[in-house]
Amino acid sequence: MIVLWTAATLIVASLLAAVWRILVGPDDANRAVAADLLFFAVIALIGLVGAGTGATGTFDLVLVASLTGFLAAVSLARALTRGKR
Repeated sequence: MIVLWTAATLIVASLLAAVWRILVGPDDANRAVAADLLFFAVIALIGLVGAGTGATGTFDLVLVASLTGFLAAVSLARALTRGKR
């Protein structure tokens, strides 16, 4: 249980850092990376809650959310570069 609380504390610290970077980021690229960090940190918290409670459906939720987040990150990167490869 101590490991879960330690991991949750570290993830919340990364959430706060991501929110700070979104608020004061110097450009859109920094904000996009911070938004990805924020999204995946929330997914990690959901996974930790699922591991702590023993819920079996949490794995499916984390898997689908991770795939969706990956596709969103790729399309956001494509939009920021204006389609250049």
